[in-house]
Amino acid sequence: MPKVEVVDLNNKRVGEVELADAVFSAPVNEALLYEAVRHYLAGKRAGTHKVKTRHEVAGSGKKLWKQKGTGRARMGSVRSPLWRHGGTVHGPVPRDYSYKLPRKMQLGALRSALSAKLADGGIKVVSGFDLSTPKTKAFASTLKGFANNRKVLLVDSVDNLNLELSARNIEGVQLVRSHEVHPYHLLGATLILVSQAAATKLSDALAKSVPASASSSGNKAGGEA
Repeated sequence: MPKVEVVDLNNKRVGEVELADAVFSAPVNEALLYEAVRHYLAGKRAGTHKVKTRHEVAGSGKKLWKQKGTGRARMGSVRSPLWRHGGTVHGPVPRDYSYKLPRKMQLGALRSALSAKLADGGIKVVSGFDLSTPKTKAFASTLKGFANNRKVLLVDSVDNLNLELSARNIEGVQLVRSHEVHPYHLLGATLILVSQAAATKLSDALAKSVPASASSSGNKAGGEA
């Protein structure tokens, strides 16, 4: 199990925590990461685009001239798509872009993202986000000790109102709960500050979801090495 040092809010080492190999030392599957990010962004699309068809545009529905005898092409309505200000055919209409991604793929992508970030040194485990009062300026100063002018993701396992109020107006800082964290959040952050409780919770929960075949093959590979 990888041992990760635990620091306090002053970025000083206060201990270490053991995390599951299957979660924080898993092989990085780029294809899974791509699918997870694509799935997340598809779900965020509003899908409110809309054009007017011939029965929705303004204009009379009266036949413009008789069908035969004028020498002109037959025409039934001024709202025809062939005419200026007429309706639009085959245009976009409101739709839901979200789709279902298998749960095993989502969890696999999350393990890949955590492993990649830990390997790159992009994850720091904090003993806890214990803030006595919600002070944005004070918390921003605290974050400068970890990462200055970087995108920071805060991950906690409990509702922390003081943390939420302190971090919500700081540019480049995002706060998510441990059960809401997504590979998209992890890959978009330069530094991830995760509380010790949240790291342990993620490690235990994701380790249980590892397929037996994957864990056995990983142990076999480790034994052969």
